[in-house]
Amino acid sequence: MHIKANQLGLGFKSGLDEPIRDHKGLHKLKSPKGGFVGFPDNDPNSGIPLDDKNLLKNRPIWDRVVVVSAGIVANVIFAYAIIFAQVVFVGLPVQEAFPGVLVPDVKSSSAGSRDGLLPGDVILAVDGSELSSYGSDSVSKVVDVVKSNPNHSVLLRVQRGKEGFDIMITPDKSFDGTGRIGVQLSPNVRFSKVKPKNVTETFSFVGREFFGLSYNVLDSLKKTFLNFSQTASQVAGPVAIIAVGAQVAKSNADGLYQFAALLNLNLAVINLLPLPALDGGTLALILLEAVRGGRKLPLEVEQGIMSSGILLVIFLGLFLIVKDTLNLDFIREML
Repeated sequence: MHIKANQLGLGFKSGLDEPIRDHKGLHKLKSPKGGFVGFPDNDPNSGIPLDDKNLLKNRPIWDRVVVVSAGIVANVIFAYAIIFAQVVFVGLPVQEAFPGVLVPDVKSSSAGSRDGLLPGDVILAVDGSELSSYGSDSVSKVVDVVKSNPNHSVLLRVQRGKEGFDIMITPDKSFDGTGRIGVQLSPNVRFSKVKPKNVTETFSFVGREFFGLSYNVLDSLKKTFLNFSQTASQVAGPVAIIAVGAQVAKSNADGLYQFAALLNLNLAVINLLPLPALDGGTLALILLEAVRGGRKLPLEVEQGIMSSGILLVIFLGLFLIVKDTLNLDFIREML
């Protein structure tokens, strides 16, 4: 939810405090407890005349574009500020990739623990197929082999320190019929920190990191839409986001900078999509009005579009919460 405050008839309401109105009819709170923000354009109790020029719907098109875009712009600015803080206080992370897949954690009583995998092991090959140094591809390859072999043995070539050996592991069958070994997998990379030497280098580092993360977000979104049948399972809701954030904080607290920046960039891009109930949907309606020469869509049509969008977002949010909750490790162990 984005909070936008300006002179265009902004209303504040609260379930805990009775709102009062100033001389312009704007809603204010006696205290900030439990409040939310909304425009009083369609509030029959606002006391503001429908033709008031300061209502958002009566403002010029450019004014409405600026107001509706404020949340999106704020997310982008905040992401840039987070990266700037990371570069200045922590340094720019530089990674070097090595062959194989790292096993940072092995859960007790899991197939991985039972068959001999230990935290810190590096999987170099799976079923005789060597793993490259391209981390995400290698992790996906191991996950695919494990998922497709429930209750069937999988041969892993493992490096532990300077010693290399083979482990035969038998994935357990999970509730959805796929195999699982109860270990955390990550690309086999090593990070170092590089701090800028001057102001010019600081902005160079920040710009490079910011545009790199932005490209990754846009590329991931493009792949999601172009290959939705293959990537739908990777779409995450708030539960999965919190779980990932907890893992990042546990493994590398410095990674929270990039995690927070990515989260804000994702919010900005998602909010910009021309879907009802999102800022992008409102912008699309404003653009349509501009194309129609300033003629608005009939109120019933616009309300119908927004209502359907809100229902879609609610159902999608509930679906993702249930799906992500069922995928939590401790829930899967209970099932």
